Amino acid sequence: MASSSAAYARNSKPISERKQPKIVKNLSKIEPRKLGVGLVAGCCLALLTYISLAKLFSIYSPVFDISRTLSKPTSSPSGTLVETVSIPNSNSSSSLSKEPDESATINELFDSKKTEDDPVLDIPVPKETDRVQDNAPKGTQSTTLRDSNSKTDFPQFYDKETPKVQTESKIACDENSKDEGFPYARPTVCEMTGDLRISPNEKSVYLVSSSQSTVFDQNGEKKVRPYARKDDFLMPSVVEVTVKSVKPEFEPPKCTKRYHVPAVIFSVAGYTGNFFHDMTDVLIPLFLTTSHFKGEVQYFITNFKPYWVNRYQPILSKLSNYDVINFDEDKEVHCFRQGFLGLIRDRDLIIYPNPTRNPRNYSMVDFTRFLRSALSLKRDRPIILGESPKMKPRMLIISREGTRKLLNQKEVVAMAEDLGFDVILKEATRSELSSYAELVNSCDVLLAVHGAGLTNQIFLPTEAVLVQIVPWGKMDWMATNFYGQPARDMKLRYVEYYIDKEESTLMEKYPKDHIVFTDPMAIHAQGWGSLSEIIMKQDVRVNLTRFKPSLLQALDFLQE
Repeated sequence: MASSSAAYARNSKPISERKQPKIVKNLSKIEPRKLGVGLVAGCCLALLTYISLAKLFSIYSPVFDISRTLSKPTSSPSGTLVETVSIPNSNSSSSLSKEPDESATINELFDSKKTEDDPVLDIPVPKETDRVQDNAPKGTQSTTLRDSNSKTDFPQFYDKETPKVQTESKIACDENSKDEGFPYARPTVCEMTGDLRISPNEKSVYLVSSSQSTVFDQNGEKKVRPYARKDDFLMPSVVEVTVKSVKPEFEPPKCTKRYHVPAVIFSVAGYTGNFFHDMTDVLIPLFLTTSHFKGEVQYFITNFKPYWVNRYQPILSKLSNYDVINFDEDKEVHCFRQGFLGLIRDRDLIIYPNPTRNPRNYSMVDFTRFLRSALSLKRDRPIILGESPKMKPRMLIISREGTRKLLNQKEVVAMAEDLGFDVILKEATRSELSSYAELVNSCDVLLAVHGAGLTNQIFLPTEAVLVQIVPWGKMDWMATNFYGQPARDMKLRYVEYYIDKEESTLMEKYPKDHIVFTDPMAIHAQGWGSLSEIIMKQDVRVNLTRFKPSLLQALDFLQE
């Protein structure tokens, strides 16, 4: 007893001094018959309580909540769909060991659901070392959070069945809207979300949905020619892409490739190959439609032209981190959660704020800044006269070899050099894009007769000078809207010189009383055919005395 604890070493009270337990004292006064009835009633009450609590816990069990959690995909910053899975709380170390086979349960969870015809959806499958151990602490948590009792992050799964994510596919199209100030309608552009399956081989996009949008015709189809200039003359040459509404039970084509980025389908048909139209009909609309994706977008090109893609590869690769897909030859079925058919466009070489077409308020300054980055152009400001006395302002005169040639360009070059310009005379050929862009960017002034060569103003540094020589024939509207206003929107200084009829070779072709001199707008009214055959085929020989003030104005701009 000496080795016993202090508690056992204490003296006990005599039995007579101990208090009798009240329950025993009370029970001693109860008759046996009444005691039996009370015990039966107590057992019934305990049983009823147990049944009620069991029902309550079964209703609120996390097992029944898991399907709701799984059916709500959330989007990560990168655009990847992420699933949140909750598991029930358990203090028993053997709660998971009672399952027949944990690895079989997890495999069944994914393999039974992740079929080829599912939309793009990745649920992280745990590695062998990441699975929940029988003796690991468990608690209800999101798979993206760290368990306070665990040193590793890993997804935890509870139920054997994961319901399919049911997302209603949608399509919205912008069409038949007029271009303010322009005679043609804007192109049709459709945005789609949900389960999209692009099949270039069938020239189709399958939109899997249990309901059908009013966008579709009676056959459940929507046909679009995805070229960003809605010109009736051009449209027949543009590949037609059909969006087909299909219900899941009708077995849409199975996916062979899945993506977590948006898709954009567009055409390089039409007037592409002309530098002005390459910009206005494709590259500026492409910037307006997709630049906010910051490279995370997949392009599909119809009317595919390898030379065109190669020429503009630096720009395309700046807009998209992925190789373009030839829509004319590809045989895969590509599955997406978002896509665009066609491109959003504004006016030619112009981007204005718009709540639907341009909600991010991009401008032509943004586009030119983007081009300088894509093509590694160094200058963002021109020379300022007087800061470096030995530096001459550099002028590029774009020489034309077709129509609207500057016939006395050598005299113009000589006069510009006398005024202090360092002059470069070069034709705007279809040479390697980066080298010509670098040449333009190195100049402070760009001079040219009205034509596609003036599109090269997009490579000039901000606040440089553009000089446009406008041919005879009431070309005011075209000169201003195609090149003058865009120059102002790019924050360039703009000078325009309208030639007199004596400076045009039209005087050598037509008599003085011809309609081209007396009423040139009547030729405009006859349409592009007459305009291109008469007015657009003239050449120019500027009057040096009349033209000199325009060059002096360019110098003045460079002193500001």
